[in-house]
Amino acid sequence: MSQEQRLIIAVDGPSGSGKSSVCRAVARQLGAAYLDTGAMYRAATWYCLAQGVDLDDEQAVAVAVEEVPLTISTDPEHQVITVGQSDVTAAIRETRISERVSEIATNRPARALLIAAQRRIIDDAGFIVAEGRDITTVVAPDAQVRVLLTASAEARLRRRGLQLGGAETAEALRRQVIDRDTRDSTASNFTEAADGVAVLDSSDLTFQETIDALIQRVEQVSDEPLSIPSAGASRGESR
Repeated sequence: MSQEQRLIIAVDGPSGSGKSSVCRAVARQLGAAYLDTGAMYRAATWYCLAQGVDLDDEQAVAVAVEEVPLTISTDPEHQVITVGQSDVTAAIRETRISERVSEIATNRPARALLIAAQRRIIDDAGFIVAEGRDITTVVAPDAQVRVLLTASAEARLRRRGLQLGGAETAEALRRQVIDRDTRDSTASNFTEAADGVAVLDSSDLTFQETIDALIQRVEQVSDEPLSIPSAGASRGESR
């Protein structure tokens, strides 16, 4: 895309707010690329655990994150995350990863490496919906659209439970949602909107209503009708 056509849609928010499903749907509808930055932290966590890295050793984790052979697709129709030859798309969603990913997310050297990779992916895509915890403030603070997608704790716990098929206990859900947010908030602020960031509370909205509200925000910011980029029926990017 030309510089004039570039459009970055940055969405932050806490666990269970619907970021991934909503942003993927919005990217699909707009014909944009899609980046799930949380998946990158999860993949790095998977790699560190697979390599037997002590997650309490900040430097060892940073070295592992620097060398992880991570590839993440940016096609909203088909999300695939690989580490080397291993397809970890499903594995990184396992409870054991969810309960350890904060140890990577709060490791500042490792976080800096992943942020740099995220910026490269966003810059290369040009027209993209990127979601995570610090996209609006750190990764892409100059994005044309910056939104904090939030929801009540009750709504977030309910949604994460449904996402996991009702297999998790209430305590396990709280560890994955509330406790994880508490830990991650030491590295980034994703509970309060920074200056210029719009708040979208999805607590009482349906999935489709949330999608529509985000697209309406994009349309308000765009000076001209959105055009679907010609590139990338199959999108992908290596870290």
